[in-house]
Amino acid sequence: MKHNNKTLVLRGLSPAAARPLVVAGLVLLLLLAACGGGASQAPVALTTPAGAAPQVVEPTAEVPPPAVITAAPPSPSPAPTVTVAPQGTATPEGGVVAFTPPAVEIDRAATPAPFDDVPQPAYAPSDCSDKYPCNDDFDAWAARIGLPEGFAASVYARIEGKPNVLTFGPDGRLYVGTMAGKIFAVDESGNIELYMDGFIAPAGLAFQPGTARLYVSSRVIDQNVDGEAMVAVVEDGVVTPLITGLPCCYTAMHSANGIAFGADGYGYVAVGGRADHGEILGGPNAGQQDERQPFEASILRFSPDGTQVETYARGFRNSYDIAWDADGVLYAADNMPDFGPPEEFNRVEPGGEHGYPWFDCDVCFTPPAGVEIVPPIATFVPHSAPTGVTAYLADAFPGYYNSLFVTLWSAFPEAQKVVWFGPGGEGRADFATGFAEPIDLTVGPDGALYVADWATGLIFRIAYTGG
Repeated sequence: MKHNNKTLVLRGLSPAAARPLVVAGLVLLLLLAACGGGASQAPVALTTPAGAAPQVVEPTAEVPPPAVITAAPPSPSPAPTVTVAPQGTATPEGGVVAFTPPAVEIDRAATPAPFDDVPQPAYAPSDCSDKYPCNDDFDAWAARIGLPEGFAASVYARIEGKPNVLTFGPDGRLYVGTMAGKIFAVDESGNIELYMDGFIAPAGLAFQPGTARLYVSSRVIDQNVDGEAMVAVVEDGVVTPLITGLPCCYTAMHSANGIAFGADGYGYVAVGGRADHGEILGGPNAGQQDERQPFEASILRFSPDGTQVETYARGFRNSYDIAWDADGVLYAADNMPDFGPPEEFNRVEPGGEHGYPWFDCDVCFTPPAGVEIVPPIATFVPHSAPTGVTAYLADAFPGYYNSLFVTLWSAFPEAQKVVWFGPGGEGRADFATGFAEPIDLTVGPDGALYVADWATGLIFRIAYTGG
């Protein structure tokens, strides 16, 4: 993910604080959704909101160690063969439990009322900014959001610490992970409660279906070279690292990112690449093609207890989020290299190679003979930073069932919006505009669409009101 935008000036948000972290001392540069060190088995201590002593638990699984960088450019790896693990049975520790998504009584042939791209509203100064309303002016922000006829936006909550990721829990509350490392729970009245603290930039949240186990992807060693990320599970106030040593944290953005459970009962997590386009970052061989670590630039499939980890698909430079549709198809947004090709929206092909580290530029690398690249199903304007992805599997938006929504996070007018795709990625339009930096979105139990704005901390609720 990357940004090349002007600094926002918002109340309570200094210009420096409005940028996410970037490499080599740049502070919090705007973009969802890697460089890896060796797998770590050190205990991880996180604190509970009640202020109790940190609870320390040991990891239960470890990823393979990183590949050794050699003086000569290594041979590219062939397309992986995905091994499907056998179905397991439920265990108290959180084993594999296949599930059937809730049935929705709906006419799947219905389509949304036709609408054109919703235009971006003009920037308008306030007492806090030369472009936007003040962060606490909820009415002005709600009025700023452009939507198709029949939809309305409101502010559901405001979260300090820059919200990164959203998911709803089995208790009906909205769980929000922040760049500051906290996870909050927000009830339907907008009451905010600290759920867990002590993570580093959590980027993926997902509850295992049918349980209260919250799976969290986050950073462990947040540095450009030899960084590390993990997937952990939170249950009964205890944080258990499941998968450690994952590649991280190129430009302080590539990491373990979005998590989604499939109907097979396994978890899936997107993991970014360790470099811009697969190059060695330093030393005498800087710029030459690096070896790919086993799990970098991939979507991984894992058992809920962390004992099985395998590559599901490869070639995602920095996929910030993933989502399953009603037909069992997985989708992923991806952020492209800094030389500026269009960003991507992908239908994930199991075992497929989706691009990284092979791109078309003067210093990029070509794929070896016999490797076929799975093309994206859609693209976005360069540097727009697609982040959040969700499938609409509710019935409150007439004709929208099994549609897909993607946030474009960057802070320039060609981004700053939510893009709608029809089922299977057929058809598209700009659905919601007027945000500062929309980073993630999810569908609530009420059928509304919830969108997190990273710059302002606002969580928007988009509902169908008729008309």
